[in-house]
Amino acid sequence: MSDQNQIFEAEAQAFFSANPDIERLEVLYLGLCGPLRGKWVPVKSLSKLISGELSFPTATAGLDIWGHDVDEMALAIATGDPDGVALPVAGSLKRVPWADTPTAQALVTLTMPDHKTPSPYDPRAVLEAVVNRFSKAGLTPVVATELEFYLIDRKLGEAGHPQPPIIPHTTERLSSSQVFDMDVLSQFSGVIGDINQSCLEQNIPADTTIAEFGCGQFEVNLVHVADALKAADLCVEFKRLVKNIARKHGMDATFMAKPYTESTGNGLHLHISLLNQAGENIFSGSHKELSQPLKHAVGGLMATMKDMHLIFAPHGNSYRRFQLAYYAPSTQCWGFDHRGVAIRLPQTSGPNARLEHRIAGADANPYLVTAAVLHGILMGLEQKLDPGKPIEKLEEITECPPLTQSWKQAIADWSKSEQAKTLGTSEFFRVYLAGRKSEWETYASTVTDFDCQTYLRKV
Repeated sequence: MSDQNQIFEAEAQAFFSANPDIERLEVLYLGLCGPLRGKWVPVKSLSKLISGELSFPTATAGLDIWGHDVDEMALAIATGDPDGVALPVAGSLKRVPWADTPTAQALVTLTMPDHKTPSPYDPRAVLEAVVNRFSKAGLTPVVATELEFYLIDRKLGEAGHPQPPIIPHTTERLSSSQVFDMDVLSQFSGVIGDINQSCLEQNIPADTTIAEFGCGQFEVNLVHVADALKAADLCVEFKRLVKNIARKHGMDATFMAKPYTESTGNGLHLHISLLNQAGENIFSGSHKELSQPLKHAVGGLMATMKDMHLIFAPHGNSYRRFQLAYYAPSTQCWGFDHRGVAIRLPQTSGPNARLEHRIAGADANPYLVTAAVLHGILMGLEQKLDPGKPIEKLEEITECPPLTQSWKQAIADWSKSEQAKTLGTSEFFRVYLAGRKSEWETYASTVTDFDCQTYLRKV
């Protein structure tokens, strides 16, 4: 039994002793894209999870956004659809506050049938490998995530488009921009309060909650943790929590990158600092001059920005978000306290010195985004890369090279990128490329309602 399994076993004994009414365990993992997957396990079968007897078909990690096998991956029937082993993630066993039946949940990571080799298709394993590289260098990434989402009406509008929710206890639909609007927070205090309370119950360290720019849009910041894997786990758990609490209140929540044409999109921002073995933040410099490690870290992120864009923007809709007017980065640039750049430096001195990576949408995979960002940082440190000049004025942003403009181009960039090949294993590189390419082909060939509205009677 691995150390993680032993830790989980001890946690499980304490948890079920304190929660004897639990009837069901939800075993969860995040594949390469889309929703959490998993299964229900009776509590009496917990020993199977602890001993490594719980399995999942390997191909499920590679299912596309519609839940279909991707033939080009050759993971399913082409190889007999073999099973992988699910191993529990220590610290992830939690009560599910919104469940009608007393339920607990636990995250798992997938291995090959030997119980030892990490599955190349598990995004958590990709991140763990990158984190191990930092450990060998004597460094610990400290990571916090900011997630934006929209509350929307469960009843979709015309042509299946979302519409803002009805304000609780009224018949009025939310209809205006609301940035930092305390009245909106008060109006939706029931659902937002339940989200915050459920975070407390699930030990998800939620910090600030604000009403964002979009109509029905909110942002919740999670606090910094000196464990990149844990930070990504918490992000995954938080997204699930928000969706379920919204349903409990008769709404839906969406993390779609750009749900409304004329409104700001949803981002996943990462705040990262680095500690050395003495616990010192090596990104800390002076107010007038960057520390060399922070400068090189930004250099690495600038150098890998194009190569990793398919991680930051994995879906067709992702590319509609990159518009400067809507506070999303549009070009390859960095700067100090400026929210129009791709890499922002909120503080450059003291214990809170850090960088903020602002490219990824909330639709991206938190494990892979964190892995790609840390990979770029480590490359910058190792090669002592220079990021070039920071932007200072708004007009300078538009003069920088644009971010990748299309899903098709991002796929092409990934397919020929040496950096992408070294992010994970060669098998991960192959399968991730096959999945994104297959989805793009479906996306590009589908006739949309916009096509019909524009061309049906016009040409």
